[in-house]
Amino acid sequence: MSPQAHKVKFTYEDYLLFPDDGKRHELIDGEHFMTPAPSTKHQKVSSNLHRIISYFVYEKNLGILFPAPTDVVLSDQDVVEPDLLFVSSARSSIITEKNIQGAPDLAVEIISENTRKTDEIIKRKLYERHGIPEYWIVDPELETVKVYRMTGQGYTRAAELSLESNNTLTTPLLPDLRIPLSEIFK
Repeated sequence: MSPQAHKVKFTYEDYLLFPDDGKRHELIDGEHFMTPAPSTKHQKVSSNLHRIISYFVYEKNLGILFPAPTDVVLSDQDVVEPDLLFVSSARSSIITEKNIQGAPDLAVEIISENTRKTDEIIKRKLYERHGIPEYWIVDPELETVKVYRMTGQGYTRAAELSLESNNTLTTPLLPDLRIPLSEIFK
């Protein structure tokens, strides 16, 4: 027997029993991922994005933007807490009292020192597999934003923006939203 044969696969039921210890607990393919609380730099970027996007979404009545921690149940063995997630009004039926049941319209992960590989590779593949239409990877250290959009062949990198290039973040999910990267990383 291979070592993989003995590997425990956790489910959403197991996930509900994880301790409420201030750490982020997630399941990806039944594997438990845990990360410590994020840095203040990470949280500033998250706050900036949340403030800008949630105001825009609210004013235009487009849906709702949720900050972490909000559970997104993609399957019984895939439960994640993106740093930010957007669910459009048209898809609001996936919002329950306890969590989001299915793929949000947009998932945003803000890279921390400990989450780079998970966010760049593992979560990108997971979000692609579950059909999340758009995924942003925000890097506070490099002051960049990578935008992935779903196509018929899976995710394509639609943009790689940088503060250094004075770029502006836009998305067809939220028409007319324009976020200068200087507002994200200030």
